[in-house]
Amino acid sequence: MKLRFLLIPFVFVSGAVWGQLSFGSAELIDAGWKFALRDEPDARQAVFDDHGWQSVDLPHDWSVKGKLSAQLASCTGYLPGGVGWYRKTLAIPAKVAGEKVYLYFEGIYNRSEVYLNGHLLGKRPNGYVSFYYDATPYVLFDRENVVAVRVDHGRSADSRWYSGSGIYRDVYLVRANPVHIAPWGVFVQPAVLDGGTGRVAIDTEIQNETTRDAPVAVQQELLSADGAVVTTAMTNLLLRPGTSATASQVLEIQKAHLWSLSDPYLYRVRTTVAQDGKETDRALTRTGLRTFTFDPKRGFLLNGMATKMKGVCLHHDAGVLGAAVPRIVWEKRLATLKSLGCNAVRMSHNPQAPAVYDLCDELGLLVLDEAFDEWEFPKRKWLRGWNVGEPGFEGSFDFFQEWSDRDLTDMVRRDRNHVSVFAWSIGNEVDYPNDPYSHPILDGAKINQPMYGGYKPDRPNASRLGMIAKRLVATAKKQDLTRPVTAALAGVVMSNETEYPGALDIVGYNYTEERYAMDHAAFPRRVIYGSENGHSMKAWRAVRDNDYIFGQFLWTGIDYLGEAGPWPSRGADNGLLDFTGAVKPRGRFREALWSDKPVVGLGTLPATADKWRSLDAWPVWNYTPGEKVRVVCFTNAAKVKLLLNGVQVGGEKSQNDETGVVSWEVPFAPGRLEAVALNKQGGESARTVAQTAGEPAELRVTTDGAVIERAGGVATMALQIVDRAGVPVLDSEAEVTCTVEGPGRLLGLEAGNVADVGDYTDAVQRAYHGRLVAYVQATGGQGSVRVRFSVAGLPNVEMTVAPR
Repeated sequence: MKLRFLLIPFVFVSGAVWGQLSFGSAELIDAGWKFALRDEPDARQAVFDDHGWQSVDLPHDWSVKGKLSAQLASCTGYLPGGVGWYRKTLAIPAKVAGEKVYLYFEGIYNRSEVYLNGHLLGKRPNGYVSFYYDATPYVLFDRENVVAVRVDHGRSADSRWYSGSGIYRDVYLVRANPVHIAPWGVFVQPAVLDGGTGRVAIDTEIQNETTRDAPVAVQQELLSADGAVVTTAMTNLLLRPGTSATASQVLEIQKAHLWSLSDPYLYRVRTTVAQDGKETDRALTRTGLRTFTFDPKRGFLLNGMATKMKGVCLHHDAGVLGAAVPRIVWEKRLATLKSLGCNAVRMSHNPQAPAVYDLCDELGLLVLDEAFDEWEFPKRKWLRGWNVGEPGFEGSFDFFQEWSDRDLTDMVRRDRNHVSVFAWSIGNEVDYPNDPYSHPILDGAKINQPMYGGYKPDRPNASRLGMIAKRLVATAKKQDLTRPVTAALAGVVMSNETEYPGALDIVGYNYTEERYAMDHAAFPRRVIYGSENGHSMKAWRAVRDNDYIFGQFLWTGIDYLGEAGPWPSRGADNGLLDFTGAVKPRGRFREALWSDKPVVGLGTLPATADKWRSLDAWPVWNYTPGEKVRVVCFTNAAKVKLLLNGVQVGGEKSQNDETGVVSWEVPFAPGRLEAVALNKQGGESARTVAQTAGEPAELRVTTDGAVIERAGGVATMALQIVDRAGVPVLDSEAEVTCTVEGPGRLLGLEAGNVADVGDYTDAVQRAYHGRLVAYVQATGGQGSVRVRFSVAGLPNVEMTVAPR
């Protein structure tokens, strides 16, 4: 038997990982892994025949490549889990012997075990947290080193939404001097003093992993956005052998440039550790100067200005890409949400990829960082199909008691330097009445959430919620005293009878707008906000019209896999954006409510359609001549008028503050339908158009960039089917084939149709609303990547991408 080893040159690249672990020099080791979707107990060993395994690059999510089946769990989007193994061989040169070597994983879903050269480095059951291992004792310098990772997602329905499976985020090898900054050991705490002076307090934990005393000098430099040194500070520490110590320093800057939603200006803090005049470690940490204030009467103030959080909840997948989502995809999604007026996101219901937080810092989006969806007991989940038989109870509850403090600690330490993060959430809807906690108050109580009946004395007593919350709050505050701790409550009527809300600094209410006023009166010191909300105008008015409610977080910002309905379905379609990141009609509705710029959106429905469907009315203008059509409009203008082929139809309409939607009933005639927004003076402020489309005649393709990184860069290509006049054919579901030539590969085709449960592993996909997106990744070779799209009966279209 011949054993094949892949030798990877060991070249460290200092870079963005500094902002994650705050120490050492890092090498991204995503390329060249081997993978098998089966349990191979001997695969942990250094010597093992993996030549028949699949070659993969990370990030990698095996579930999204699985076969959709009505027999699988609806909560997973009818996609499978399983057990898998990953292996990778590294060559580490002798010249780095004597230094520390770590493996850092941004996320493995889930119940992972990591081995180096056959030695167990550790286990981590939580699939959403980032973690690291000290691999130094088992490194073979100047020889082959084998990393093996076992991933056990055999309990596939352990989240209420699609989680993905595998090493679905980046992996790094980190090297450090034995005298180094601790992992996540730099804590930058920005503040703004009276008069506009910026104050940056910096705590730097330093470890001495030698057998001798280590006198060190710690220097802090504050850098402006253009890299100029603004101010510095220096201090000295004496580290005893095998110990750590923290250097606390303060930097001040006059006339600070503040971070805000409209101007997210970022400074950087450069931390340098030196021993005997020689640098032993360095870290670069981004920060912004801003203040957060939470007041039970005035709500939330950013830099002293009252600000309503116009937030959305986000899960971590992206349709066909599953949980392995490239940064560029998240960048477009978040920028699109912000263009609609969104200014905050909630990480539902777990820590997400570090790149998402970086983007929120850069774009000016506030972040609610959340740790858990379950505590000590599991929640109900349909394990086979939807609403079939009895619900099951797979979940993360079995390791909560052992791991929750560590998981929460690591989340806070990893993310506390992100200027966008405004609060830590310790739980989502862990207080569902009778699922499992119960309380006598439930007899006769009414809430806008599932209750599963009245008081059930055989269920765990709800008083336990307060006990657990106190422990978790203390854990979070041990790592960060600068932010409030919160949670999203589902059973407020029950939790109010416990110590749970009182343990929190700010209290989130899920779908419970009707309690805002009564609880504000009953608990006048409580800071209240909507942590999860529906899309109705009524829910928004409860925020807009009450100073003491500082914001809402819509469920959801983007359509997501899992938590699906009856088959056929891949997921939930209540987002402002679809799987591809395109704006849906309800996104235009929300833009009219949230945006500061003039907005007018247009949609149509048969006149007989239910009015609740108005938020999901697409701008289609193809009906039978004379058919009655309901035309709906979303606008923030004083008035709006409707034109059909240049002639006004119906009267001018004023805003409808009851529903947020204005409408007309119009007999259909082909041509051009226009909604024109009018300001208070009667002048036009915005206009939108829907046109009658002919038969499909052409494919049009656009991309976010014709140049991508040669090694792993991703291009997003959007295809739209149009007629001879260039009008989008929104009712086309033509089958599209994509061919990639050159140094690139197709990651997937996504049209955004939640109900399409076809094969997503090939290069063929049906369009939806005449649209489809292709994700193409460069594979590192020379030359350009040529991407061709074809539809039967239409001319092919080709686009070229140049890796650099």
